[in-house]
Amino acid sequence: MLRLRVKEVAQDKGLSQGRLSRKANVDPTTLRRIYHDPFTIITTETLARLAEALNVPAAELIEDVPSASQGENQQ
Repeated sequence: MLRLRVKEVAQDKGLSQGRLSRKANVDPTTLRRIYHDPFTIITTETLARLAEALNVPAAELIEDVPSASQGENQQ
């Protein structure tokens, strides 16, 4: 399962949610949803805009985490 790290990276770079929204040209509602639910589905275009605004590779904004069902299957 993929988890978005947008909030953490933005905070590390000192960017507020509002400033990131404007800089990336991403709707504030979309960014709010990403901040509150890092497992939300977004387009690759949105991911690319956020990565460019944060000056990081897109891969830095994604984290692969095991889902609950995968963890149960491994035991």
